[in-house]
Amino acid sequence: MQAIQAPATAAIADVLRDRMVTPLFQPIVDLSSRLVVGLEALARGPAGTELEFPDRLFAAAREAGLLAQLDMLCFERALECTVAACAPPPLLFINAEPAVLDQPVSPRVIEMVGNGLPFRYILEYTERALPTSPGVLVHLAGIVHQFGNGIALDDVGVDPMSLAFLPVLEPEVIKLDMSLLRDPDTEHTRSVCTAVAAEARRTGAVVLAEGVETEDDVVTARRLGARWGQGWLFGRPAPMGQVKHRFDPAAATQVPPPRPGFHRACGTPFQVAAGHGPVVSRSAAQMTAAVARLQNLIAANSHAVIVLSAAETDFPALKGLLAGETAQTRSVIVLDDPVPGESAVAVIDPAYGSAALCVESGSGRLVFLDHLPAVADVARVLLNRLGPGRLADGIDRP
Repeated sequence: MQAIQAPATAAIADVLRDRMVTPLFQPIVDLSSRLVVGLEALARGPAGTELEFPDRLFAAAREAGLLAQLDMLCFERALECTVAACAPPPLLFINAEPAVLDQPVSPRVIEMVGNGLPFRYILEYTERALPTSPGVLVHLAGIVHQFGNGIALDDVGVDPMSLAFLPVLEPEVIKLDMSLLRDPDTEHTRSVCTAVAAEARRTGAVVLAEGVETEDDVVTARRLGARWGQGWLFGRPAPMGQVKHRFDPAAATQVPPPRPGFHRACGTPFQVAAGHGPVVSRSAAQMTAAVARLQNLIAANSHAVIVLSAAETDFPALKGLLAGETAQTRSVIVLDDPVPGESAVAVIDPAYGSAALCVESGSGRLVFLDHLPAVADVARVLLNRLGPGRLADGIDRP
């Protein structure tokens, strides 16, 4: 892409001031019935200018230091245009810019969501947000569910880390990256789709294939486990006034219902773990055995995500989990501010299994978990400690 010129960068202020963002909407279709289950909002800048298309629009905003404001404006305009539609879709998919997920929610969004929406929106997280903002993703998912909406994990299959985060986020919709549709018979595609199918069976999530352009793509998408599809075969992005689709009125009930509080469990990691498994006295033998099991799990899967909370002076064996090759992976998340009086490790495997170790240092008690939903609970508690402070302002009210 050519460098953004200074006039284009300066024009971002005009775009924000005059709200010159116009969303286009692309249909998302049930691959069996061919009914439209929802629309995805795609932002466009002022028509006929160099900022019309999203790559230049967002690049200019990033250069001007106004990316957060632009992202929030895009969210507002998507909601406004859909609320004003003669026949709103059952579901509205809206993208979230990973770099500014921790920004406060605008008063305009608070007003619209607080007044009630005639549709359910699905906030899309891209894989790009996982390595840099895992705490924000979990925290924001809690807010989205609090108001009756849902989340989707986008571009699944590009980064193996996204598979490991599926049981932590438990998105309502899992969007398969179009690269899987183009190469359906590779070992990579098979392993990704196997893991996604297992997660969908466990949670009821809907699997959606992106990049559906031909009828052959429909056949392939269904073979990969997709229930819904999105792509030029079903329609190109268009203004809301040109949307003439037949919506499936039951679409909103086809995704799992919201679960307020699911992403924000109460209690410390040890307390949450103790609710899932037996508490035993901590001994050198117990510690050695637990750490060895975690090490074996990590060694068996290079894509496992590790979340660790331990003081520098507590339990060297836990810190030892990060030695060697493990220390080089970006899938290790270490809490800068450990949980007082506790040490905890959660290991999330991308496909089949996981384990977690939670230790309460003061009383010498130990809980070892080897059950995926329980370990995901512990991981969510840990990741919420990475959550943003500013995001708690505004819409995040009890």
